[in-house]
Amino acid sequence: MSKKTSAKPSHREASPAEQTRAALVHAALKLFGRQGYDGTSTREIAAEAKANIGSIAYHFGGKEGLRTAAADYIVDTIQTIAGQAVGSQADGAAQAGTGPEAARAQLFTALERMVAFIVASPQAGEIVQFVLREMAHPTAALDRIYAGVFEPTHRRLCMIWEQATGEPAESERTRLTVFTLIGQVIYFRIGREAVMRRMGWREIGEAEAAKVVAIASDNLGAILAARSNAARKEGKP
Repeated sequence: MSKKTSAKPSHREASPAEQTRAALVHAALKLFGRQGYDGTSTREIAAEAKANIGSIAYHFGGKEGLRTAAADYIVDTIQTIAGQAVGSQADGAAQAGTGPEAARAQLFTALERMVAFIVASPQAGEIVQFVLREMAHPTAALDRIYAGVFEPTHRRLCMIWEQATGEPAESERTRLTVFTLIGQVIYFRIGREAVMRRMGWREIGEAEAAKVVAIASDNLGAILAARSNAARKEGKP
Protein backbone atom coordinates (compact mmCIF):
# COMPACT_ATOMS: atom_id res chain seq x y z
CA MET A 1 0.00 0.00 0.00
CA SER A 2 1.60 3.22 -1.11
CA LYS A 3 1.80 6.17 1.23
CA LYS A 4 0.22 9.43 0.21
CA THR A 5 2.58 12.36 0.14
CA SER A 6 1.44 15.94 0.28
CA ALA A 7 3.48 18.68 -1.32
CA LYS A 8 4.28 21.46 1.09
CA PRO A 9 3.38 24.94 -0.16
CA SER A 10 6.38 27.01 -1.13
CA HIS A 11 4.99 30.07 0.68
CA ARG A 12 3.15 30.22 4.00
CA GLU A 13 -0.43 31.33 3.60
CA ALA A 14 -1.08 34.68 5.21
CA SER A 15 -3.17 34.60 8.37
CA PRO A 16 -6.52 36.46 8.47
CA ALA A 17 -4.89 39.20 10.56
CA GLU A 18 -2.07 39.58 8.01
CA GLN A 19 -4.58 39.67 5.16
CA THR A 20 -6.56 42.40 6.93
CA ARG A 21 -3.40 44.40 7.59
CA ALA A 22 -2.34 44.16 3.93
CA ALA A 23 -5.83 45.13 2.71
CA LEU A 24 -5.82 48.21 4.95
CA VAL A 25 -2.38 49.29 3.67
CA HIS A 26 -3.47 48.94 0.05
CA ALA A 27 -6.72 50.79 0.72
CA ALA A 28 -4.86 53.63 2.45
CA LEU A 29 -2.33 53.85 -0.37
CA LYS A 30 -5.12 54.11 -2.92
CA LEU A 31 -7.34 56.58 -1.04
CA PHE A 32 -4.58 58.81 0.35
CA GLY A 33 -3.22 59.10 -3.19
CA ARG A 34 -6.58 59.93 -4.72
CA GLN A 35 -8.13 62.08 -2.01
CA GLY A 36 -5.25 63.16 0.18
CA TYR A 37 -4.66 62.30 3.82
CA ASP A 38 -7.01 64.93 5.26
CA GLY A 39 -9.68 64.13 2.68
CA THR A 40 -9.81 60.45 3.59
CA SER A 41 -11.59 59.10 6.65
CA THR A 42 -10.72 55.91 8.51
CA ARG A 43 -14.27 54.74 7.79
CA GLU A 44 -13.64 55.03 4.04
CA ILE A 45 -10.38 53.11 4.37
CA ALA A 46 -12.03 50.33 6.35
CA ALA A 47 -14.86 50.11 3.79
CA GLU A 48 -12.40 49.95 0.90
CA ALA A 49 -10.46 47.20 2.67
CA LYS A 50 -13.67 45.40 3.71
CA ALA A 51 -12.41 45.48 7.28
CA ASN A 52 -13.74 46.54 10.67
CA ILE A 53 -12.89 50.17 11.39
CA GLY A 54 -11.44 49.12 14.75
CA SER A 55 -8.78 47.07 12.94
CA ILE A 56 -7.00 50.30 11.92
CA ALA A 57 -6.30 51.19 15.54
CA TYR A 58 -5.49 47.56 16.35
CA HIS A 59 -2.91 47.11 13.58
CA PHE A 60 -1.54 50.64 13.17
CA GLY A 61 -2.50 52.66 16.21
CA GLY A 62 -4.54 55.02 14.06
CA LYS A 63 -4.64 56.85 10.75
CA GLU A 64 -1.11 58.29 11.01
CA GLY A 65 0.34 54.87 11.68
CA LEU A 66 -1.46 53.61 8.60
CA ARG A 67 0.11 56.37 6.51
CA THR A 68 3.53 55.30 7.81
CA ALA A 69 2.75 51.68 6.90
CA ALA A 70 1.77 52.77 3.37
CA ALA A 71 5.09 54.62 3.05
CA ASP A 72 6.97 51.53 4.23
CA TYR A 73 5.09 49.43 1.67
CA ILE A 74 6.27 51.80 -1.07
CA VAL A 75 9.85 51.57 0.18
CA ASP A 76 9.77 47.76 0.25
CA THR A 77 8.19 47.53 -3.20
CA ILE A 78 10.53 49.94 -4.94
CA GLN A 79 13.62 48.66 -3.14
CA THR A 80 12.92 45.22 -4.61
CA ILE A 81 12.43 46.58 -8.13
CA ALA A 82 15.36 49.01 -7.92
CA GLY A 83 17.58 46.28 -6.52
CA GLN A 84 16.84 44.12 -9.55
CA ALA A 85 17.51 47.01 -11.92
CA VAL A 86 20.56 48.74 -10.45
CA GLY A 87 21.72 46.72 -7.45
CA SER A 88 22.51 48.18 -4.03
CA GLN A 89 25.17 50.52 -2.68
CA ALA A 90 27.09 47.45 -1.53
CA ASP A 91 26.92 46.09 -5.07
CA GLY A 92 28.30 49.38 -6.30
CA ALA A 93 31.31 49.16 -4.00
CA ALA A 94 31.95 45.60 -5.15
CA GLN A 95 31.64 46.63 -8.81
CA ALA A 96 33.85 49.69 -8.55
CA GLY A 97 36.09 48.29 -11.28
CA THR A 98 33.23 47.64 -13.71
CA GLY A 99 34.20 48.70 -17.23
CA PRO A 100 32.43 51.53 -19.07
CA GLU A 101 30.65 49.23 -21.53
CA ALA A 102 29.17 47.05 -18.78
CA ALA A 103 28.08 50.15 -16.85
CA ARG A 104 26.42 51.61 -19.94
CA ALA A 105 24.57 48.36 -20.53
CA GLN A 106 23.39 48.49 -16.91
CA LEU A 107 22.03 51.99 -17.45
CA PHE A 108 19.99 50.84 -20.44
CA THR A 109 18.69 47.86 -18.46
CA ALA A 110 17.76 50.10 -15.54
CA LEU A 111 15.91 52.46 -17.88
CA GLU A 112 13.96 49.60 -19.42
CA ARG A 113 12.94 48.22 -16.02
CA MET A 114 11.94 51.67 -14.77
CA VAL A 115 9.60 52.05 -17.73
CA ALA A 116 8.17 48.55 -17.21
CA PHE A 117 7.26 49.38 -13.62
CA ILE A 118 6.53 53.11 -13.55
CA VAL A 119 4.81 53.40 -16.93
CA ALA A 120 3.21 50.01 -17.55
CA SER A 121 2.52 48.56 -14.09
CA PRO A 122 -0.98 49.34 -12.70
CA GLN A 123 0.50 49.13 -9.19
CA ALA A 124 2.73 52.11 -9.89
CA GLY A 125 -0.22 54.44 -10.41
CA GLU A 126 -1.29 54.32 -6.77
CA ILE A 127 2.30 54.59 -5.56
CA VAL A 128 3.03 57.64 -7.73
CA GLN A 129 -0.19 59.36 -6.66
CA PHE A 130 0.65 58.82 -3.00
CA VAL A 131 4.21 60.12 -3.47
CA LEU A 132 3.05 63.18 -5.43
CA ARG A 133 0.69 64.06 -2.57
CA GLU A 134 3.60 63.76 -0.16
CA MET A 135 5.81 65.88 -2.41
CA ALA A 136 3.20 68.65 -2.40
CA HIS A 137 2.74 68.51 1.38
CA PRO A 138 5.77 66.74 2.90
CA THR A 139 5.34 64.72 6.08
CA ALA A 140 7.37 62.10 7.91
CA ALA A 141 6.09 59.59 5.36
CA LEU A 142 8.04 61.37 2.62
CA ASP A 143 11.14 61.32 4.83
CA ARG A 144 10.86 57.52 5.00
CA ILE A 145 10.38 57.19 1.25
CA TYR A 146 13.26 59.56 0.49
CA ALA A 147 15.68 57.83 2.86
CA GLY A 148 14.57 54.33 1.89
CA VAL A 149 14.25 54.70 -1.88
CA PHE A 150 14.92 58.05 -3.51
CA GLU A 151 18.35 58.87 -2.17
CA PRO A 152 19.94 55.38 -2.26
CA THR A 153 18.57 54.60 -5.74
CA HIS A 154 19.69 57.96 -7.10
CA ARG A 155 23.15 57.53 -5.55
CA ARG A 156 23.43 54.05 -7.05
CA LEU A 157 22.52 55.35 -10.52
CA CYS A 158 25.07 58.13 -10.11
CA MET A 159 27.73 55.55 -9.29
CA ILE A 160 26.87 53.59 -12.42
CA TRP A 161 27.00 56.83 -14.41
CA GLU A 162 30.52 57.46 -13.12
CA GLN A 163 31.56 53.96 -14.17
CA ALA A 164 30.01 54.54 -17.61
CA THR A 165 31.39 58.02 -18.29
CA GLY A 166 34.19 58.77 -15.84
CA GLU A 167 32.27 61.78 -14.53
CA PRO A 168 32.28 61.99 -10.69
CA ALA A 169 29.19 60.35 -9.21
CA GLU A 170 28.46 63.20 -6.82
CA SER A 171 29.15 66.07 -9.20
CA GLU A 172 26.27 68.47 -9.75
CA ARG A 173 26.17 67.59 -13.45
CA THR A 174 25.90 63.86 -12.82
CA ARG A 175 23.19 64.25 -10.21
CA LEU A 176 21.14 66.49 -12.50
CA THR A 177 21.65 64.16 -15.47
CA VAL A 178 20.34 61.20 -13.48
CA PHE A 179 17.32 63.22 -12.34
CA THR A 180 16.66 64.02 -16.00
CA LEU A 181 16.78 60.35 -16.99
CA ILE A 182 14.37 59.41 -14.20
CA GLY A 183 12.12 62.40 -14.87
CA GLN A 184 11.47 61.53 -18.51
CA VAL A 185 10.16 58.14 -17.41
CA ILE A 186 8.00 59.46 -14.58
CA TYR A 187 6.31 61.95 -16.92
CA PHE A 188 4.65 59.07 -18.76
CA ARG A 189 2.94 58.15 -15.49
CA ILE A 190 1.96 61.56 -14.16
CA GLY A 191 1.04 62.80 -17.66
CA ARG A 192 -0.58 59.49 -18.59
CA GLU A 193 -3.97 60.85 -19.65
CA ALA A 194 -2.45 63.59 -21.79
CA VAL A 195 -0.03 61.13 -23.42
CA MET A 196 -2.79 58.64 -24.27
CA ARG A 197 -5.00 61.35 -25.78
CA ARG A 198 -2.22 62.87 -27.85
CA MET A 199 -0.94 59.47 -29.00
CA GLY A 200 -4.41 58.04 -29.63
CA TRP A 201 -3.76 55.16 -27.22
CA ARG A 202 -6.49 53.49 -25.19
CA GLU A 203 -3.94 52.32 -22.64
CA ILE A 204 -0.25 52.19 -21.94
CA GLY A 205 0.47 48.50 -21.83
CA GLU A 206 3.48 46.43 -22.81
CA ALA A 207 3.41 47.44 -26.51
CA GLU A 208 3.18 51.14 -25.72
CA ALA A 209 5.80 50.86 -22.96
CA ALA A 210 8.19 49.27 -25.47
CA LYS A 211 7.86 52.38 -27.64
CA VAL A 212 8.61 54.58 -24.64
CA VAL A 213 11.67 52.44 -23.86
CA ALA A 214 12.91 52.87 -27.45
CA ILE A 215 12.73 56.67 -27.28
CA ALA A 216 14.13 56.90 -23.74
CA SER A 217 16.99 54.60 -24.78
CA ASP A 218 17.70 56.84 -27.79
CA ASN A 219 17.88 59.80 -25.41
CA LEU A 220 20.25 57.97 -23.08
CA GLY A 221 22.41 56.87 -26.01
CA ALA A 222 22.60 60.44 -27.31
CA ILE A 223 23.66 61.78 -23.90
CA LEU A 224 26.33 59.09 -23.53
CA ALA A 225 27.62 59.74 -27.06
CA ALA A 226 27.80 63.48 -26.40
CA ARG A 227 29.73 62.89 -23.18
CA SER A 228 32.10 60.50 -24.96
CA ASN A 229 32.76 62.96 -27.78
CA ALA A 230 33.39 65.77 -25.31
CA ALA A 231 35.84 63.60 -23.36
CA ARG A 232 37.74 62.72 -26.53
CA LYS A 233 38.09 66.37 -27.47
CA GLU A 234 39.50 67.06 -24.03
CA GLY A 235 41.94 64.20 -24.48
CA LYS A 236 40.45 62.04 -21.74
CA PRO A 237 40.55 58.23 -22.11
